[in-house]
Amino acid sequence: MRLLPGSQRRILEPIERISEVLFGLIMVLTFTSSLSAAQAGRSEIRTMLFGALGCNLAWGLIDGIMYLMACLSGRAEELRLRRALRSAADAPSAGRLLEAVLPAEVSSALKADDFERIRLTVRDQPDPEKYPRWTRDDWLGAVAVFCWVFVSTFPVVLPFVLMDEPRRALRMSNGIAIAMLFLTGWSFAHCAGLRPWRTGVAMVFLGLGLVAITVALGG
Repeated sequence: MRLLPGSQRRILEPIERISEVLFGLIMVLTFTSSLSAAQAGRSEIRTMLFGALGCNLAWGLIDGIMYLMACLSGRAEELRLRRALRSAADAPSAGRLLEAVLPAEVSSALKADDFERIRLTVRDQPDPEKYPRWTRDDWLGAVAVFCWVFVSTFPVVLPFVLMDEPRRALRMSNGIAIAMLFLTGWSFAHCAGLRPWRTGVAMVFLGLGLVAITVALGG
């Protein structure tokens, strides 16, 4: 939440990129894991490729739209808080508003003078816009969400395009998917302060488990 001018965030935070890659991998693996290498011909492989690409294309669009909706909702909450702070009569009133949105460790460290300074700073800013609006970064973020979901499909399906032998292609595809799941867990570990190797292995099992559940439920 950006109460003061100049505060910035990345178009997509690392955890958002990791989540989109994981989502894209799970979606494409539900298609490749349903392919029988012993019986698959070129037509079955072609159907699987179109299905995997089309599914991730659709879900990339849906995820991008959901991202835009979340941005608008977050900006609406920010506008409501700014208006409430501008109309707060004193520091205790501003403190109660901020305590509701700040982590307890942060709000407990702030004093009455800090709340008053924030209240006066927000009050002296230009009037907030009446309605929340999307920004350029919101649209770029939605495009980035789509790209992360859709592009994560290609490394997993590429062996089926380059190799004529379905069994070898499936093994290579599974190997690439496992490596990508591991790297996703490794990246997540660095964001969450966990052990990279353990988290990478855990992400492989988590991803494969989610794929198995999705396939078993007819997904």
